[in-house]
Amino acid sequence: MEKPLITIASGNKKKVAEIEAMLGPLPIDVQRQPSDLFVEETGSTYLENALLKARAAAKLTKSWTIADDSGLEVDVLNGKPGIYSARYAESNEQKLHQILNEIGDTPYRSARFHSAMVLCSPNGNSIKDTEGICWGELLKAPAYPGGEFESIFWVKEAQCTYGELSQEQLSKLGSRGKAARKLAPYLLEELRIN
Repeated sequence: MEKPLITIASGNKKKVAEIEAMLGPLPIDVQRQPSDLFVEETGSTYLENALLKARAAAKLTKSWTIADDSGLEVDVLNGKPGIYSARYAESNEQKLHQILNEIGDTPYRSARFHSAMVLCSPNGNSIKDTEGICWGELLKAPAYPGGEFESIFWVKEAQCTYGELSQEQLSKLGSRGKAARKLAPYLLEELRIN
């Protein structure tokens, strides 16, 4: 029997690989969205942005589609950068510099990664949306060079930064992993997979 095809509505290879690994145990085939698809994230929430991406990719590929939108929310910054995390600064280095500069030396460094994930049918109808949150705190400097927010986000349960989590830990503790686990039963039901 042919496996159902799921499109991951993202051009980000790392994100697609992460979601594909989370769905790995399911009997499905996964593809990345077409390279010429660009969706402007004009929503005011993670869910709205995920829906924009999922609907566009589903309609273009005529396949079941999963999309997510995620961001870093820092308590002392009233939840910033939030949905603007990807556009917080031009480069990863600038993003890190800006956020560490904004929070300064405060001992209050609690933060969370927040993800919303959406499943759309091949005609672009939203079937189910889920959310996942990973709680942590921000270090005063990156744990390793060349990273983004994940290099300064300490996950206490794992005793390492978000960027150092193994794939298994990402699936269990990561915000995207938590959202994917909640979405999986609905995906199986819609695709009639036992």
